Amino acid sequence: MFKEFKAFAMRGNVIDLAIGVIIGAAFGKIINSFIDHVITPLLLKPALEAAHLTKLEDLTVLGTVKYGSFLAAVINFIIVAFVLFLIVKGVNVAKKKEEVKPTVEPPADILLLTEIRDLLKNRT
Repeated sequence: MFKEFKAFAMRGNVIDLAIGVIIGAAFGKIINSFIDHVITPLLLKPALEAAHLTKLEDLTVLGTVKYGSFLAAVINFIIVAFVLFLIVKGVNVAKKKEEVKPTVEPPADILLLTEIRDLLKNRT
């Protein structure tokens, strides 16, 4: 049963799909952070100032652009992408090791015929 699961998991389509889902989720976090921490405060600040809010904390909390949170999401994405790169590289190395087959020495008569063929080629 383990061999069947390993064969299923090592197929290219399954690995590609898993990587796509993980990268998509990480990129979605970047988009959400950009909208929540950069775009929305920039759009809210003029509206809050126009509403003449008297409390200073309302302006500072709601209208503050949080570049650090957005930058943290970008760094998180880069780390996730790098780890996935290492995983894919390891899977590719494992696949290559499985594909390597020992070379079988051809029989002596085949070697002799090959040598005769090469000599006849070089003769002309």
